[in-house]
Amino acid sequence: MTQFPAVPTSGRSGPVRVGERAARTLVTELARRNDPKPALLVGATPGAAVLAAAFESLLPGDQLTVVPAATVTGAELREHVAAQGRWVADRVRVVDTLAEADAAEVVIAAEPLTGTADEARGVVDSLTKYLADGAVLCLAVPAGPGRTDGAADELDRQGVLFGVGVDLVLRNPPPVRVYRLRFTPAAVGQAAQLAPAYRPSSVPLTRGMHLDSNGVAAAGIALGLAAVARLTRPKSKLWLVPALAAGPVAAFFRDPERDVPEDPTAVVAPADGRVLSVQRLHDERFGPGEWLRVAVFLSVLDVHVNRSPVAGKVVDYFVADGGFANAMKPEAEHNVAAYTVLDTERGTVVVAQRTGLIARRIVQRAPVGALLARGERFGLIRFGSRTDVYLPVEAAEPLVGPGDKVIGGSTVVARWR
Repeated sequence: MTQFPAVPTSGRSGPVRVGERAARTLVTELARRNDPKPALLVGATPGAAVLAAAFESLLPGDQLTVVPAATVTGAELREHVAAQGRWVADRVRVVDTLAEADAAEVVIAAEPLTGTADEARGVVDSLTKYLADGAVLCLAVPAGPGRTDGAADELDRQGVLFGVGVDLVLRNPPPVRVYRLRFTPAAVGQAAQLAPAYRPSSVPLTRGMHLDSNGVAAAGIALGLAAVARLTRPKSKLWLVPALAAGPVAAFFRDPERDVPEDPTAVVAPADGRVLSVQRLHDERFGPGEWLRVAVFLSVLDVHVNRSPVAGKVVDYFVADGGFANAMKPEAEHNVAAYTVLDTERGTVVVAQRTGLIARRIVQRAPVGALLARGERFGLIRFGSRTDVYLPVEAAEPLVGPGDKVIGGSTVVARWR
């Protein structure tokens, strides 16, 4: 038996299963760390998707400790681990109780929490004892109202206080929400060891092309309007307008895979588009000194998913009120903008997501405390817009100029000196 409060894993509407997509999301923090690390998986069963995903995420220097679920024995789990081959067996240790485990940098609860708020809080409290400094605790809970007896509300509360990421996995029976919690600050340098995180909000269409979940919702709304128009006015062709618009609207939210440069001195473009300007300026909101700003304009035909230009830690996020001028014009300086402030080993870096004439909605998915890898997706702007990168002048050298076409996550727009 594991030595932490038992939480039912069968929700009000039946058992909660962690499928392949949810399992991959649960082990994201394990998979994206490129440095050797100890990890802990609690509540595992032989053949479970989350256990298989953890095995696939292991690197040569990793050590994974596995605690069996209450329904299986340690002997059964050891037999399953041994059957995976020498490579896995050398990196996985099965213990009979949680008390036998050591502190880890990534701790994963294999089973979704479906009980009461007190039970969920008890599980979180018991697992935090095994978190190393800056470590992440990963847990899942069924999504949707009435799916738990309070566990979902408790995880929401914990997420507000300690969350560094949350993902909704719709393609799971039933849908689940995966929380990543960090209770002590992570070192800034740790970001440089990360690969871009797996995001279930990006729906795969082909191997190299994804569709952001916003695109799925927008296309669904357009098709819904078409269906309503068809039913209410069967003799009219008006329904063709939203029906034909669904495809282009969905295409706007396309999210292609990108090859991120491995050069640690590279600063990559935060979005697709054309460089509007490269200039030196002062902005006291981000601190004293001079800044190098690279501004990129995104037309309605460009990919609008934003990526982190550098590896860093989110230390601040704020929104400045303003207007909605054409993003190509100087007046766009005063448009509504969201600023994500990153702490890096080279100094402070700021990414500004600016609205435009058509863009009225900014999405930012990286809470304060989150670590972002270079080229990692962290948000998007709906329709034509602009994305700026602010770099410390004394530390960065620009490599692009006005009019240059850049590709988000791939094009090197500047280099650390």
